[in-house]
Amino acid sequence: MKLENVRNCAFLRGVNVRGTNMRMSEVCTVFENEGVKDVTSVLASGNIIFSTSGIEGETGNLQSQIKMQLEKALSTHFDYEAHLFIKTKTEIESILNNNPFTPDPAFHIYSFVGLDGIEKILISEFEKSAKSAGEEGRIISGNFYWKIPKGDTLGSEFGKILGRKHLKDQFTSRNINTIEKVLKKM
Repeated sequence: MKLENVRNCAFLRGVNVRGTNMRMSEVCTVFENEGVKDVTSVLASGNIIFSTSGIEGETGNLQSQIKMQLEKALSTHFDYEAHLFIKTKTEIESILNNNPFTPDPAFHIYSFVGLDGIEKILISEFEKSAKSAGEEGRIISGNFYWKIPKGDTLGSEFGKILGRKHLKDQFTSRNINTIEKVLKKM
C-alpha cells in the first residue's frame, strides 16, 4: 500500500445564510489548522478544496475522520453547528458528468451531496410534493438532481422541504454551475 494525495472538496451547509456569516479565507485557515493541505475556496458559499494524504484504497474512512474533525473545528471557531460533506475530485466529476438535465436559461439545476442514501429520501419527498411547470427530480448513479424554474427554488413545495431542520445534517445542495466551477479549480 502506498500513500496517495487526494483532492477533495468539502461542501459546507448553511454558510452565509440566516446570520451564519463566514469569510472563506477564515474558513480556509481553520482547515489548514486541522492539517489538510493546498486549501482554497470557490465562491462564498462554502466550497473548500483541499488535499489529504492517506493509504491507497482507504479514502472513505479517511473522509469520515476528516469530516468529523473539520465539523468540530468549524463549530468551535464560528460558534454554529457545522455540517459538511466531502467529495473527491473523481466523485465530483461523476456528479457533473451524470447530470441528466440539458442546460436551459429558464431553469436552475441542483445536485445534492450528503450522507449515503440521502438520494432516496430526497426522491421520495420530491415525488410527494406539488411541482412547478417543468420541475423535475431524478436519481442518476446514486445522486439526486433537481431542475426548477428560476425564481421558484425557495418558494416551491420541495424547496421548503429541503429547509426542514431534521434534514440539515444529512445533505447540502449546489447549483450544477457551482459544481463545474469547483471541478475546474481542483
